Amino acid sequence: MTTQSPSDSEPRPAEGTIVFEEGDLHSLSDGLSRDPQYNDRRLILRRKLGALAQEFVSRPRRPKLALASRTSLHNPHAFNGNRVKRLWAYICRDKKEKARLKRVVGADLAKDLDAAFRNAYICMAVESDRVEVSLRIHSDAWFDGNNLKRRVDKEGQEELLSVLNELDGYFLRLADWKGEWRCGELTASSLREFFGYYEPGTHALAVERVWPAPANQPAVRAALFGEGVSTMLLGEMARLEPLYRFAAWSKESDHLFG
Repeated sequence: MTTQSPSDSEPRPAEGTIVFEEGDLHSLSDGLSRDPQYNDRRLILRRKLGALAQEFVSRPRRPKLALASRTSLHNPHAFNGNRVKRLWAYICRDKKEKARLKRVVGADLAKDLDAAFRNAYICMAVESDRVEVSLRIHSDAWFDGNNLKRRVDKEGQEELLSVLNELDGYFLRLADWKGEWRCGELTASSLREFFGYYEPGTHALAVERVWPAPANQPAVRAALFGEGVSTMLLGEMARLEPLYRFAAWSKESDHLFG
């Protein structure tokens, strides 16, 4: 996974109604993903994602969630393998919450916590042929991976099973495995199967929903360019909040040690 280079400044979010366009997806296609001439076009998409992420973060919540948002690089760079096939906004714990976690686990263990992928995060991503909303726990986000697994070990699977089965349309996935578990249809047996394989610090975990936008199906693709799409995506991200609260280490869900 690539994330934003430390030397890259966060661009100003787009203003007004956020609508995706053909050019947004096209700029990420195989033939253009390495072409710096399309940086400006990808920057437009990055600013759109940034605006939606900021709107999501700023929403009032009870209890409060300490969240911050960033966006990924829009220009080919050594950091992203010199190609931009995917742009995303990610929402994870803010600096204050990261600092609190560092105090708990110690500076040596948490020295790389500033990188977003070392935290559980909610993601909204665009590729040339798809749009995605997901919650991800990277293999390097072992704090949150262990917090989730230890909570399930201690409390049992019932609550997590309920949370996941509220996410109809999403799939629970493990690392790069082809297997998937359909949310809304999970059973205690299938969740035990998943946790029988999942090892925090070794495997990545994702709960994701994808809206395909194949170039050879213009009607399907065009459905992602309507004015209501941004509202729909924000709503889908909100659906992942209960799972984020359950899994990510926080005062509300502190199962990392003991």
